Formats: sequence, C-alpha cells, structure tokens
Amino acid sequence: MSNQSSVEILTEWDIVAARQLGRNVAKELGFGTVDQARITTAISELARNIYLYAGQGRIEIQQLTENGVKGILIIAADQGPGIPDVRRVMEDGFSTSGGLGAGLPGVKRLMDEFKIETIPGEGTDIRATKWLR
Repeated sequence: MSNQSSVEILTEWDIVAARQLGRNVAKELGFGTVDQARITTAISELARNIYLYAGQGRIEIQQLTENGVKGILIIAADQGPGIPDVRRVMEDGFSTSGGLGAGLPGVKRLMDEFKIETIPGEGTDIRATKWLR
C-alpha cells in the first residue's frame, strides 16, 4: 500500500469511506483496536466538519516513520469559510451544529499531535497524528 491515500468529502457516504480507509491503514500499521477506534473517531469528526461547514474537502491519510516509530497522520483540508475563532471552537462543549460539542477538542484528545491552520474566507487545514506505542 502507498504511504498516502485520500478521500474526497462530498457526501455523508464519503465520511464512511474515510473512516474505513483510516481503520485499514491503522490496522496495517499495527495499531490495536482501541487506537483504531480513536483514529476512526477522529477521522469521522474531521470529515463531518468538512461536510457540514465547508461543503467539500479532502481527508488525507499518511503513514509516518520517525526515529523508527510508526504513526498515522490525518489531514483534513478544505477551501470553505475557515474558522473565525479557533480558540472558541477548541472549547469543550462549543457547537455551532447543535451537536454535543466534542468536536475538535475531542479530536485533539484522541490523537497525540494536533494543529489547525485556518484563514477565514479561504479554508482550513487540520493535521492530527497518532504514534504507535
């Protein structure tokens, strides 16, 4: 399998496809079932955000090796409206969709590394990494 794969997010079915791809890559890398669930939950949240707020975008999954340690990098990228207040969306319980508000703070907790780059009116790039222990 290649070191990089992606799913274009246009419909709700694409969220399912991104989750499946992420689980397959995580399993192939040797992640246990608990970490596979964490990774697929993070992917689901990121893909749903693309679908709900940007309308379309891409989930990219990369296999990493750093200092002999394997990992998985999830990139959620879109050219949507961007996030006007990153600090606010990173507050537990904050939701613009009426959901539970686990959202991006939940993704950050599930993964080992988390970074948001966003420009209002241009789009958002979120990168979340999980390392194999």
